Amino acid sequence: MTRLDTATMNLFLAELGQAVTPGAHGIVLMDKAGWHTSGDLVVPENLSLIFLPPYSPELNPIERLWLHLRDNRLSHCLFQTTDEIVDTCCEAWNWLLGQTGRIRSLCSYPWLERVSD
Repeated sequence: MTRLDTATMNLFLAELGQAVTPGAHGIVLMDKAGWHTSGDLVVPENLSLIFLPPYSPELNPIERLWLHLRDNRLSHCLFQTTDEIVDTCCEAWNWLLGQTGRIRSLCSYPWLERVSD
């Protein structure tokens, strides 16, 4: 996707809803970006949205992942095209996936583990 808006979020939620095990219910933890709170958002029946309080990046597990990627792969870059941005981000993501356990170590919070037990 080359943009973030309500239509894109609806596509994401539809795909995510299909990935939830039949009979289970998924929880999606999000900040309150405009496309996360739009009145036109279509949330599948098997998903619930939980919103973080405003200005609380320390509660959002993905923030530490982005910080790690910026610190190690995505800073001091100059791009000429969208394709260069996508390619660099894909390379950074694949680099991260090659580090066994890194995502878990970056995104694990004690309160999150208690919630998911």
